[in-house]
Amino acid sequence: MHIIVPLVIWLIKRADSPEIDSTGKEVINFQISYSIYTGVSILLCFVLVGFVLLPIILIIWLVCMVLASIRTSNGESYRYPFTIRFLK
Repeated sequence: MHIIVPLVIWLIKRADSPEIDSTGKEVINFQISYSIYTGVSILLCFVLVGFVLLPIILIIWLVCMVLASIRTSNGESYRYPFTIRFLK
């Protein structure tokens, strides 16, 4: 759901403004990237490294979401760190 909801909103609203288009792409890229990071961390739990990485990824994900929400509500753009740019 964390990928589908932003994708649907972006597809519906992207023509309304360039800011919505760029923010939507950024959010979708962020969610896809962190889904990949989480999946890799879960696989790495078999060699015990994932148990350390998984909480770190969760904390970074939460902090980035809060920072992005604050900056976006203030009218600023936000580039998520460690994000693979699938959509440009």
